[in-house]
Amino acid sequence: MNLPVDFSYKVKASAGGGYPTQISASDLMKNFVFAALEVDPSLVEQTTGQGGHPQRKLRLPAAPTTGTHVLGVKAGVLQWIATEEC
Repeated sequence: MNLPVDFSYKVKASAGGGYPTQISASDLMKNFVFAALEVDPSLVEQTTGQGGHPQRKLRLPAAPTTGTHVLGVKAGVLQWIATEEC
């Protein structure tokens, strides 16, 4: 997977190839939009990340520690299902 804008390439390709290097807000937004995964809001928990910034956490049921399971939906509920039940 490649991000739409490779900033390391842009730095190398710029005159002098060193810092400081100016980057465009448009290029940053292309990468942010690409990296923003769309998820059903019921599976997202709002938390606080590094430096006190808002962060989102994907909520999945804890994986079983024994046996072989698949993540699926049973009776409308996301859950781990033992492969013997599939």
